[in-house]
Amino acid sequence: MSILFVLLMFLLILTISYFRGRKELPAAVATRSAKPAAVSAAPTRRELGFEIPEGYAFHPGHTWTSNEGHENARVGIDGFAANLLGKVEQVEVIGLNRWVRQGQKLISIKGNGTEVEMLSPVEGVVVAVNSDAVKDPSLIARDPYKEGWVCVVKSPEMATNWKNLVQGVMVAPWMQNNLARLNSMTARMNPALAQDGGSPINGLLSRMTPELRSEVVKEFFLS
Repeated sequence: MSILFVLLMFLLILTISYFRGRKELPAAVATRSAKPAAVSAAPTRRELGFEIPEGYAFHPGHTWTSNEGHENARVGIDGFAANLLGKVEQVEVIGLNRWVRQGQKLISIKGNGTEVEMLSPVEGVVVAVNSDAVKDPSLIARDPYKEGWVCVVKSPEMATNWKNLVQGVMVAPWMQNNLARLNSMTARMNPALAQDGGSPINGLLSRMTPELRSEVVKEFFLS
């Protein structure tokens, strides 16, 4: 009986330690530096007029994520959004150690008198913010897939989240479809702004009427 009691107590201690460790994870995460981590240049391919980085997955609201290992997901905005926005003057993230769900507001971007809220491509805790991009927001539009990344999210459910994202051979057709829809909407304002291929005209969002701008933001940024 005493041996059984000891074994039960040992199992109880292990269980308590396990759950205590899980609860303390966010606190440990909060101590991580918000300085930008080194970014390796992702190979890109040009398809249907778009630069597509290999290994990235895209949220329908035009944010991207890449798997950095150890459940870390680097996040930024894609080239379509960068061109549509054009000039980026300020970027804000919901905050370090904040939990965000996939599809919830993560990033606020201001430029050319317009503020756009961007959605998180993954669920998890924000563990790092690109301080270089905060100091020089133009990086986000100038180099969206490398130096212009915005934040890192610790995402234990990353593999599940990726199933809801656009990736692989579907990225270029999806981008092309977005451009076709954008052209259809802008044609009502000025047919000269429509394009047959490639990314949106740089800074196109700021050249729209307030009504059309609001419509475009809802349609492509889902916010």
